[in-house]
Amino acid sequence: MARVVASLPPELRAALQNIEISVEDEHPDDPDIFGLYEGVPLPERGDWAGALPDRIRIFRLPLVESFPDPAELEKEIRVTVLHELAHYFGIDEDRLDELGYG
Repeated sequence: MARVVASLPPELRAALQNIEISVEDEHPDDPDIFGLYEGVPLPERGDWAGALPDRIRIFRLPLVESFPDPAELEKEIRVTVLHELAHYFGIDEDRLDELGYG
């Protein structure tokens, strides 16, 4: 996950502010999802001084179970992290589908 963030262009990395990225076993209500963005996308924010951080949660177990091949797993982790970061930047599901990250 850290490699994905480190591979972002510098201007995108610099824009990642007040966000927490964590890895958990699985989502308690939906054990099949790979990741989840929780927060207010950047384009919709006003003055958020002192606000709690947005959060991206990556769910390890469904990824490992769905992608037993290490190379495929690494690729899907990258896709999942980029997908959730896209939500942080205000990109919706339709646009992500168009870009191949749906």
